[in-house]
Amino acid sequence: MSRKSSRQPEDVPITPEALRARYESGATVEEIAAASGLSYGTVLNRLHDAGTVMRTSWQTRRMRQDPQARQRLAAHLRTLYEQHGATLTELAATAGGTRRAARRLLIEAGGTVRTTQQTLRMRAAARAAERQKLALSLRARYEAGATVPKLAEDCNYSVATVYRLLYQARTPMRPRHRHGPADQARKRS
Repeated sequence: MSRKSSRQPEDVPITPEALRARYESGATVEEIAAASGLSYGTVLNRLHDAGTVMRTSWQTRRMRQDPQARQRLAAHLRTLYEQHGATLTELAATAGGTRRAARRLLIEAGGTVRTTQQTLRMRAAARAAERQKLALSLRARYEAGATVPKLAEDCNYSVATVYRLLYQARTPMRPRHRHGPADQARKRS
């Protein structure tokens, strides 16, 4: 009797996709190897063949401490993606994984992956809304008596940018005051 036969493998399907499903449900590579009768290296190879995103040991521990952690993480990533315009790269950084893993979690949570153009348009619209809010704020301060140079200084913008924002907010401008050399050139009678 060989040593290999002393292991009693469970009736586990050993296709790469089946191993991946078991791994993604929380099993470790060692547990899958023990249950299937395959070697550790064979299990790893098949998981890689199936395109499995591997976890670190701390991610496995975290997943096991709270079985709902993956679902909560997926829901959180979907919120960031849909409501805050985050990119897959930003989601990967938040989740501590890869873009591919972040994409998979997003889809698991029921999210739909945007195209790059959709993301750019979404971000441009958000910037435009913020800029309009700033323009209206500057208009209110200007109409309350603040000068354009003072607004520029307070906001750390150039005077030209402040004028542009005030124009965008359709601010009625006060007449410019001419102080300086032009006033001294007038003839006195």
